[in-house]
Amino acid sequence: MRWAAEAGKRRAPKPALPMPLCMRYMRLGDIPAVVAIDRLSFEPAWNYASYRFELIESQVSHMVVLERQAAPRESARTSWLEKLRGRLNGASASCAVGDILGYGCIWRIADEAHISTIATHPSRRGNGYGEILLAGMVGKALQLGAGYIVLEVRVSNQVAQNLYSKYGFSRYGRRRRYYTNNNEDAWDMRLRLDGVARRRFAQLSERMQARYELADDFSSARHPRRVRMPRDHLAVG
Repeated sequence: MRWAAEAGKRRAPKPALPMPLCMRYMRLGDIPAVVAIDRLSFEPAWNYASYRFELIESQVSHMVVLERQAAPRESARTSWLEKLRGRLNGASASCAVGDILGYGCIWRIADEAHISTIATHPSRRGNGYGEILLAGMVGKALQLGAGYIVLEVRVSNQVAQNLYSKYGFSRYGRRRRYYTNNNEDAWDMRLRLDGVARRRFAQLSERMQARYELADDFSSARHPRRVRMPRDHLAVG
């Protein structure tokens, strides 16, 4: 798995920032900002075409972004056409467009949910945003009825391993030379989504909601691919 959220030595959690946050499905218009974060976080990085494939063509992908919510733009002067365009572009009632802080990807394949990537912008790390994204994808796996979650993590990334352990993940095996940029090994970590995991997740989610002003339009939301969209909405370039 590609992880770039909290790096370096473990630090004490910072106080919650007074900014409303929104976690939602990724849209085509998010890809440039996501690719920019990816390039700052990973080597090799995913390109625009890779993210477009995950959004438009993949039948197993669920892509999420976490954004700082902007002030609501609708007013009495907002035209019905502007409102309609916003809804067609995937805007939700609870999330206004804002700056993207991070993103993630989870694949649902048979009984398995596989977290493939989590990243936050380098300037925003240390605020717990990686944990929000992780929790969102655990919640999505539960909603999808997966039996367990799989992810990979560098053997040297103790900070990420500690976070996964907090949510109940445990080491399943070791993948030799998994990361191609430096041939580092990875731990295969897994979480069985049984009653114990569900109760732990419910408790952690409650604490997170108490700390952050968070609108979650991802964990229990329908996948946008299930909503029919105009052909020009899917056009790129």
